[in-house]
Amino acid sequence: MTNKSFFHPAKFPIFYGYAIVLVGTIGMWASLPGQTVGVSTFTDPVKNALGLSRDQFSAAYMLGTILSSLFIGAAGRWFDKYGARVVAAGSALVLSLGLFIASYADVMSENIQTLIDIQHWLVPFVLMVALFFVFRFSGQGVLTLSSRNMVMKWFERYRGRVNAFSALAISMGFSISPVLIDKLIIGYNWNGAWQFMSLSLLLITGLIILTFRDNPEKYGLVPDGCKGCKDSKTIEGKDLRSFEPQEAFKTRAFWMYSLILAFNSFFITGLTFHIVSIFSESGFARADAISIFIPMSVVSVTVSLFFNFMSDWVHLRVLLYIMIFGGFLAAAGLVAMELGWGLYLLIVGQGISAGLFAVLNAIAWPRLFGRKYIGTISGKAMSMIVFSSALAPVAFSLSYTKLGSYSFVAIPSLVFIIFLAIASIRAKNPRLPEYDQ
Repeated sequence: MTNKSFFHPAKFPIFYGYAIVLVGTIGMWASLPGQTVGVSTFTDPVKNALGLSRDQFSAAYMLGTILSSLFIGAAGRWFDKYGARVVAAGSALVLSLGLFIASYADVMSENIQTLIDIQHWLVPFVLMVALFFVFRFSGQGVLTLSSRNMVMKWFERYRGRVNAFSALAISMGFSISPVLIDKLIIGYNWNGAWQFMSLSLLLITGLIILTFRDNPEKYGLVPDGCKGCKDSKTIEGKDLRSFEPQEAFKTRAFWMYSLILAFNSFFITGLTFHIVSIFSESGFARADAISIFIPMSVVSVTVSLFFNFMSDWVHLRVLLYIMIFGGFLAAAGLVAMELGWGLYLLIVGQGISAGLFAVLNAIAWPRLFGRKYIGTISGKAMSMIVFSSALAPVAFSLSYTKLGSYSFVAIPSLVFIIFLAIASIRAKNPRLPEYDQ
């Protein structure tokens, strides 16, 4: 599963990079069970079946996600060493097995408690920590990282434009997923829903083995599908060296882009995980809470589509500041939810932030540091993204259960966003100082 192929990409009827965009997008779709949007719909039925409180379930999610974040940096190095096909197929298989085991979580918890003759919430709690670790590491972490980076390695000058298609498809898929998952849960209970998703991932594992490929150069091809492609308006219009990981980690750019991506992950995770409770506190119905994802996704998809196309010509720091602005609006909207108009700020702000997340999390790392060590560099950023998402459910939960309002997590978020806006002034592109001053 390295350079051997069932067919040779160079003999494909069209540039194989376009097939890579399609199957890479499917790979990112397949990460859904490990994403917050894929977990949140299961929160109430699973915690009730296991006898866990909301805070306990959130804490299990947090610990499992924190544990996963500690290993994602290693997964980035695996990507650079073994390639997308091996890493993505392995992670999809692990996620499939994890989902199948999780579908029997209530039975396992009862059997373990009977075996040790102790009836205590710690048993299902520890079980869910382990399962969330598998979900988050294999799904949100490794499968997402390997699928996205594979696509980015097949393109340079057209990177933003092909990412527009992928980001649009992913946004649409993820936006409708809560409704589809909810229908599965209603029709087949939460365990049946996880079993269905497990079987689907087994099929996708086979697709990954057949179609995923690494660098185009391994097959006698070049990024974008043509040698010497000319596009004088693109930022990345000449050969540039790739940064060593340790060089990249010393730059301000790496930390500013990583932090804004991590903040978006923190905010949207907390919002999604407690969306029904957040809306209930502000006087909205459950149906209103679920339906917020539709207008938010419209904004997100529009922003993502436009700026993915524009990213081949626009300076990265312009995109960075637009994302910071979106984060500011979202946090301010959560503070003002009870005033009514805060809801619109939240929708627009989070839509902007999520749209730019889809752009920057894909194109920033190869643009800033090159393709050679994209797995290791993006892996460190991904570990920060996953770690921040781990803190969100508990932070939001404690803000409400202990302090009485979700505003107590939104106000520090505003302060952090202002800090990022100031610190990012000098976050220049280290590869292109003449362009990005």
